Amino acid sequence: MILVTGATGTVGREVVSLLLARGEQVRAVSRDPSRADLPAGVEVVAADLGDPASLTPHLTGVEAVFLIWPFTDPAVARRAAPEVARTIAEHASRIVYLSAPGAADQPASFWAEVERAVEASGAAWTFLRPVGFAANTLMWADQIRAGDVVRWPYGGAARSLIHERDLAEVAVAALTSDGHAGARYLLSGPATLTQEDQVRAIGRAVGRELRWSEMPVGEARQMLSAAFGDPAFADAALAGWAAFVARPEQVTDTVRRLTGHPARTYAEWAADHAAAFR
Repeated sequence: MILVTGATGTVGREVVSLLLARGEQVRAVSRDPSRADLPAGVEVVAADLGDPASLTPHLTGVEAVFLIWPFTDPAVARRAAPEVARTIAEHASRIVYLSAPGAADQPASFWAEVERAVEASGAAWTFLRPVGFAANTLMWADQIRAGDVVRWPYGGAARSLIHERDLAEVAVAALTSDGHAGARYLLSGPATLTQEDQVRAIGRAVGRELRWSEMPVGEARQMLSAAFGDPAFADAALAGWAAFVARPEQVTDTVRRLTGHPARTYAEWAADHAAAFR
């Protein structure tokens, strides 16, 4: 039995589907199982990582856990993650945590707090540190459905965004096969592409010519602060994009090494999600 937290999210849904396709037993955690809309064959249970005790009844028979941490506040992670990790480790022998590269260079981040908690839990662990998700560019969908211009900051930021299916395939490998304990995998797409070129790729996928319009950083900060509910998180996102203008995001071959195929390109991702932009 494999327990999947964050099972209704972009990556979690892919992990659930791939595990089912392998014939694995899957138990999916959702705050509201009635709205989970997961495939038949998945046991959907109600729990909340903010209440670690709510996990306990659902860990019986579980061998491995895919952990997605839902809170961005480092103080919440510092307080709750150790108990969550210990609770899991009392039952499961393996934890695969969806982390981020920021865990390595931002020791006060929630990613780093959760990594430390998982390491201290006593379970075997694997950390997945993907660069930006290609799916995050769905934030442009409303603008693209409404017109031919995407207005956003840092058009020259060069990212090596990863397709959620590649990330899920790596997660499933770490959950179901040996040789991944203690690994910190940096995961990326196969090449860098600027944000402006990402918009052009979406245009090709939907059969329209799309254009980029640079948004002032101050305006973007205000918008992102409202969306995230956390100005510090907005500042971190903007600083990251600014850095990728001068120094493109790293490209790794980890997906190829662990799955046996090259990472999917951003153009492939755009084609797979073209309907969302139409």
